[in-house]
Amino acid sequence: MSSETSQCGDLNPKGVALVTGAARGIGKAIALRLASDGFAVAVNDLPSNTGSLLEVVEELKKLNVEALACIADVSVESEVQIMIEEVIAHFPTGRLDVMIANAGVAKWNTLIDTTAADWDTVIRVNARGTFLCYKYAALQMIRQGGGGRIVGAASICAKKGVPSLGAYCASKFAIRGLTQAAAQELGPHAITCNSYAPGGISTDMLGVLASGNAADSGGTPEDYYEALKARTPLGCIGDPADVADVVSFLASKESRFITGQSISVNGGTYFD
Repeated sequence: MSSETSQCGDLNPKGVALVTGAARGIGKAIALRLASDGFAVAVNDLPSNTGSLLEVVEELKKLNVEALACIADVSVESEVQIMIEEVIAHFPTGRLDVMIANAGVAKWNTLIDTTAADWDTVIRVNARGTFLCYKYAALQMIRQGGGGRIVGAASICAKKGVPSLGAYCASKFAIRGLTQAAAQELGPHAITCNSYAPGGISTDMLGVLASGNAADSGGTPEDYYEALKARTPLGCIGDPADVADVVSFLASKESRFITGQSISVNGGTYFD
């Protein structure tokens, strides 16, 4: 390998990954996929989801990898710092190689009906939480050397505004911009920074959106799902594993020359 190529940084495929918002849905699918790839995996979620998170840890251990549950609110700076410290202290390598900032929330409301409190909640968790995870993961990766992978959760709503999801769209556009800026700053340290941008994925969050749409339209959640399928060239709603497959690649050494991207995983619902 030439000196020019080696500067990009080839990640050890059996490093340590941390996945936030991993008690269920896309976060859980990502954690399980990274474990299957050979990573030791730390998973994070809120105290209210401790039971589910511990179940995920048990599933991870069945894949013959080391696993750790980290209870923390990603929107609280001190808790993110402590979470990173716990990961470094727990795993024998003393490293954090991959950060997946997946935790997020959504609220369905028109601009007029969105309260300042609702706005603050969505921006605090999605934008602030991702920023804090990026920042403290980057600090650790720079300190330890050897490069790393930082991956955030954007959305189709990071590329196209959607009615009744104004706060969510704003938070996801913020993640996309943050990812592009971070990629440029962290590139000299051989750290890539990308995000994934799901469309309709079968998760609890999609159910929240379907219920919100039904309340506004007078229809049913099933109407929302059917309309979503009709707008999707592949004619179906995605599975969390579809997103996990993309994240697996972004966390791998094979993605070393990809950074600053927000990769769509939406069945063709939106092209960019």
